[in-house]
Amino acid sequence: MTPETIMDLAHHTLIVTGMIAAPMLLVSLVVGLAIGMLQAATQIHEATLSFIPKLLVLVLTLFAAGPWMIRMLMDFTREIYASIPGMVG
Repeated sequence: MTPETIMDLAHHTLIVTGMIAAPMLLVSLVVGLAIGMLQAATQIHEATLSFIPKLLVLVLTLFAAGPWMIRMLMDFTREIYASIPGMVG
């Protein structure tokens, strides 16, 4: 196993991780920003106010993007398992 192979694998792993995490992170960012703007406009500074809407939107996002995320992770895992003989030998 060469250093180039390890770096390619690490690069591909980071890309897949970012793609799997991106929908949840982006939705959380947008909801947090919207709630923060609402809190700033109404001058309600309650820390727990943003928790329930974020949680609900994250659950909805998980239901919507979950199958795609699982499929992406399964494809990556299959690719890794298929490439093990080439990495060892």
